[in-house]
Amino acid sequence: MMLRMRIVKRQEPLGMWGSCLVLISALVLAVMLSGLLLWIGGTSPGGGIAALFQGAFGSRWALEDSVVKAIPIFLCSLGVAVAFRLKVWNIGAEGQFALGAVGATWVALSFPEWPKPLLIPAMIVMAMAGGGLWGFIPALLRQKLRTNEIIVTLMLNYIAILVLDYLVYGAWKDPASFGFPMTRAFSDQAVVGKIGSTNINWGLLHCVVLGAGVWAFFRFTRLGFDLKASGDNVKAAKYAGMPYDYLVMLVMIMSGALAGWAGFLEASATVNRLQPSIMVGYGYTAIVVAWLARLNPLSIGIGSILLAGLRVGVENLQLDLQVPAAFGGILEGLILLTVLAGGLFTHYRIEQRKNP
Repeated sequence: MMLRMRIVKRQEPLGMWGSCLVLISALVLAVMLSGLLLWIGGTSPGGGIAALFQGAFGSRWALEDSVVKAIPIFLCSLGVAVAFRLKVWNIGAEGQFALGAVGATWVALSFPEWPKPLLIPAMIVMAMAGGGLWGFIPALLRQKLRTNEIIVTLMLNYIAILVLDYLVYGAWKDPASFGFPMTRAFSDQAVVGKIGSTNINWGLLHCVVLGAGVWAFFRFTRLGFDLKASGDNVKAAKYAGMPYDYLVMLVMIMSGALAGWAGFLEASATVNRLQPSIMVGYGYTAIVVAWLARLNPLSIGIGSILLAGLRVGVENLQLDLQVPAAFGGILEGLILLTVLAGGLFTHYRIEQRKNP
């Protein structure tokens, strides 16, 4: 008798608890593989994983730093998820984030004396306009020239980052920066403040409001229903008369605008100026978070804190155990791969087939 395995589609997908079990198993596998890599690199796996989580969530400072880093990741992820709902693959959150920071900085440097209730909304509007424009371009090229939005959004990332570099090394460079590429510090009116005595800025409230708004948009509006329906079946949506081309434009602009908002918060609340160091890959991490969260805003919040915590934890590993900085990217990739692989078991199951 020979035992053979085959993959069979489930009649109904796993329920909530089954899906949670698959997700937890995938995360555990990712941590085990990370421990194996640490062992291969000459670091104690147990000590390394413990240092990782201690550095991410083991103190008030670590928790606050994780939340601060989670804010831009959440907004970029929320934007990416909006596009992914329509099965439009926006890989350009990094560039849209950069253009959002540039737009907000232009307002902050041009009108530093405006009162805060006027200046902050103006910065947000320009940040959304910059990010939305960078989302609109690939959508337009897709509609008119049938280009692949994955390639176009990815290439636009590099252009946006170079635009940011051009400005901070050139026209916007602070004469008093001793040669370092950065703009003048923002005026107090252009800075999003901290919450109480914590290091967490009021961008956290922005995330809560925007996350609830996106959830309500998809849950209660006709346009949100059209987006979900079109993402599930494009041909059926077009046959039903839904404006698919318009929806593609809409989600790419919304996606870019949310990433641009994240750029505004990073420049205003975290750095208080524009400089190249704000580009640390939040837009790419957002893609991992969106898939981890299955495009759900609440789950995106949890995933953002998890991935942000891993970034903080890797910094602790570098200081305590001299683990290379690249380990953080490896860990993110392992998490994404194991979760996507584990997602197979949500809709399929493996069964044994006996052959004589």
